[in-house]
Amino acid sequence: MGILLVEDEPNVVSVIKRGLADYGFEVSVAANGATGLQMALDNNFDLVILDVMLPVMDGIQVCKLIRQQKQSVPIIMLTALDSTENIVSGLDSGADDYLVKPFKIAELAARLRTLLRRKGGDMQTKTNVYTISNLELNVESKIAYRDKEPLKLTATEFRLLEYFIRNQKKVLSRIQILESVWDIDFNMGTNVVDVYVNYLRKKLEKNSTSKLIHTVFGMGYIMKEGEVDENTK
Repeated sequence: MGILLVEDEPNVVSVIKRGLADYGFEVSVAANGATGLQMALDNNFDLVILDVMLPVMDGIQVCKLIRQQKQSVPIIMLTALDSTENIVSGLDSGADDYLVKPFKIAELAARLRTLLRRKGGDMQTKTNVYTISNLELNVESKIAYRDKEPLKLTATEFRLLEYFIRNQKKVLSRIQILESVWDIDFNMGTNVVDVYVNYLRKKLEKNSTSKLIHTVFGMGYIMKEGEVDENTK
């Protein structure tokens, strides 16, 4: 997901970029309001994270101007000001959500996912069918086929497969998978991801010799067809 972060504090930028990368977000940065506005209007970002106190042009102004031209892009505002008046002012300017500093990256990531899901629900799905090799998944009918044979998947297995096929050829960490498929905070003590990946693999490979979900040692999993390098299996 392409995220635009408009924030002028380098330390905050560093923490947010590094933290959101662990959740699978790609973050571009603007250090002042004017640059952030231009970047938001010139590019099709999935979401904008906008600080209120910015040089050149404050976040409230930027938010209003973005909304004049882009009605659907989700905007979440960040601020150290937690009064009701400030929150109302931010929301009235066109923001979809408001997060008060300091905050935990896990909370910010959860807010982003919520806004992106809401955006997805408001827009017509561009692609209902995803394919890789002889695997086909229809997100509208909630049916998956391998070599034209329907797969008997549980709801969780289908969500996991959908996440993999939407992000095929990308290495996905266990924390990304858990956060996106189960929508819960990561617990280092749980092996639920590995268990369900194993379930899904068995069903995908029951009548096929080609493997689609590969383990990337020390990093997570990747869905791709064809040969794999020595770091995967």
